[in-house]
Amino acid sequence: MAALVSGEGAAGRFWTLQLRESRIFAESKGGQLTTRVVLPWTLLLISEHKALLGGPEIFKEGAGEDRGEFARLQAFIGAIAIGDMVKSTLGPKGMDKILQPAGQGPGSNATVTNDGATILKSVWIDNPAARILVDISKTQDQECGDGTTSVVVLAAEMLRNAQNLVEAKMHPQVIIRGYRMALAAARAKLEALAMDNGSDPVKFREDLLRIARTTLSSKLLQHEKDHFATLAVDAVLRLGGKPNLDYIQVLKKPGASLKDSFLEEGFILEKRIGVGHKKLLEDCKVLVANCQMDTDKVKIYGARVKVDSLEAVAEIEQAEKEKMKAKIEKIAAHKCNVFINRQLIYNYPDQLLKESGVMAIEHSDFDGSERLAAVLGADIVSTFDNPELTTLGTCKKIEEIMIGEDKVIKFSGCSKGEACTIVLRGSSTHVLDEAERSLHDALAVLYQTVQETRVVWGGGAMEMAMAQEVQQKLTEVSGKESAAMEAFGKALTQIPVILADNAGLDAAELAGQLRAAHAKGEHSTGLEFTSGSGGVADMKQLGIMESFRSKMSQLCSAAEAAEMIIRVDDIIKNAPRQRDG
Repeated sequence: MAALVSGEGAAGRFWTLQLRESRIFAESKGGQLTTRVVLPWTLLLISEHKALLGGPEIFKEGAGEDRGEFARLQAFIGAIAIGDMVKSTLGPKGMDKILQPAGQGPGSNATVTNDGATILKSVWIDNPAARILVDISKTQDQECGDGTTSVVVLAAEMLRNAQNLVEAKMHPQVIIRGYRMALAAARAKLEALAMDNGSDPVKFREDLLRIARTTLSSKLLQHEKDHFATLAVDAVLRLGGKPNLDYIQVLKKPGASLKDSFLEEGFILEKRIGVGHKKLLEDCKVLVANCQMDTDKVKIYGARVKVDSLEAVAEIEQAEKEKMKAKIEKIAAHKCNVFINRQLIYNYPDQLLKESGVMAIEHSDFDGSERLAAVLGADIVSTFDNPELTTLGTCKKIEEIMIGEDKVIKFSGCSKGEACTIVLRGSSTHVLDEAERSLHDALAVLYQTVQETRVVWGGGAMEMAMAQEVQQKLTEVSGKESAAMEAFGKALTQIPVILADNAGLDAAELAGQLRAAHAKGEHSTGLEFTSGSGGVADMKQLGIMESFRSKMSQLCSAAEAAEMIIRVDDIIKNAPRQRDG
């Protein structure tokens, strides 16, 4: 369905085609999938103004410029389309999306997820305004771990309401002033409603468990959220407030079910102990290295060696062996009983290490070596000339254990006692990948909450409370900015509305009940979806909590991104680079 509508703009009279239905176009470029979404807005067809019909061309062939309302329309549509794409994944009843890569090779596996940051990272965006929302989602993921979908949806709703004001001939700078005033009121209300139990370890642990359950309730792990919330909280509290989330390792092992996942105190390395070495060693002094241990073969780069007899070849091989023997003697001089190398250890040095009574572990992956050195308190060395300057790692016990069908090496009693490993079990790699993403969000938001101990109620309660405060503040504003503040408040109320829509409930009815409850000062009232019917409930009784830092970051990032896009009045496109010849 479409309708032809005329109008007046800064560039003269124009006609537009108004679409009634959304359209999604996809094309493949260079093996990558590009998606364009056209929403039910207006597309410029024809204009009476010569500047839009042609006029003097100042750009190089292939370049172009979109000005005024048309440029602003493009920016709004691109950003709002991104919000509409991910808003169905919001909340505990959000839907999943399958991300199908363009290639069909063996490595092009589809991803099933409802994590906003993962979805937006995987979609190739052609619209510059849409990229702004993708960037704030990435930033939210890095800073807080959770809230990646909420921040994009909130920014898109702010822009949707701003679009209506622009079409009503309100200047963008007036809208921005109103949004800033509304943001200040919302921030003040959020800070006033925040609670802090950081000084009471028992209450604070309960707060962390509630936050973890709330975060996991919208993920794949929601059916086992109590189990995984306990794992995540125990792992984060082991850090003791130290700013290093790398000490928590997540290990994925297919097999069994999700509820069989467990927390292992210590570090697990996905390698095997060398053949002939002891499989159990106590009171370990560990030397972690990154050096070549394969010089029992002749390797002279960029040169050819010509010899006149096999005896000369034997002499060269003997010289190489002597070099390796000297290196092993230097390693033994460190007084270590475990040697872990990032690179391969060939047969001859392995034999020498065995004779020296040193356990050898070869080819540990790079991330594993870095993390292992950190949790053992060891240096990663590449030369062995100065044993007195090298710090050895220590742990109480190293043993080879079985997890599922695989053998791994477990390090117990590491010198940095904060180290631990969460072993994830699951029926398939897709389930394990999504479980890891869900657990990462929970660990990150808990880690941030330990740094900033304030918490707020969830279930859309804070958004409705902030919207209520904005509605009260706009009565004190006499100018046009009050209309922009009202639009800001409406955008905040859309979060609980979308939560209800995704759960298949009557969103308008529940929004009215929420608004009435918050007008009475019941600011802990929000939406719950745990019971069969769902509806309005007291978040305090249900224990639905969120991190204050995450909520504040969502609010400020969304407002800043919306302001940046509202300012746009000109889009300049460069000509594509031409290939030589």
